Amino acid sequence: MVDYTTPVTTAFEMQRATIEQSQKALEQSVSFQQNVNSAVIDSLDTQESAQRRGVELQQTAFHSYLDAMASTMPGMTETVEQIRETVDEQFDFLLENHAEVFDNMETELEEGVDTYDEMTDEYVTAVNDQVDMLVEAHEELEAQSVEAAEQFGEQLEEVQEQVEEIQEQVEEVQAEAADAVDVEA
Repeated sequence: MVDYTTPVTTAFEMQRATIEQSQKALEQSVSFQQNVNSAVIDSLDTQESAQRRGVELQQTAFHSYLDAMASTMPGMTETVEQIRETVDEQFDFLLENHAEVFDNMETELEEGVDTYDEMTDEYVTAVNDQVDMLVEAHEELEAQSVEAAEQFGEQLEEVQEQVEEIQEQVEEVQAEAADAVDVEA
């Protein structure tokens, strides 16, 4: 008996493997994006620190400039100190705003990432449920197709047997006819 189901089974297995690989690729891409989001949030502290140091360095440079002015211009000490106080107030205000902006940005990003994570988790769960249903239906279709292929194979074998029987009968009739022709001759 010939196995007519092997190509059918192989095709269904390949289709299921493709479905499962696509599902894994989706899960991996979502996971990758979540990792990128976390890395961005984690890098905010480093960025804030670097920018804060830049602002503080500018303040130190400005202080050095004021010190140089005070030492080269006698009698300007009081004016330089007033400028220094004003500059320090402005730098303090800038640093406070800088910290506040980064805190707000980090909070907003974390909330956005949390929302994104929740939505993608729900999406991946829904896709997984749909893929599970698809694979289940696919397996049922495979079972039906294998059964149909087996029935087709059985029917084909029956037809082949009937054709062989008819051929034998035709050969017998031909042999009898040939014998009858030979007897008459």
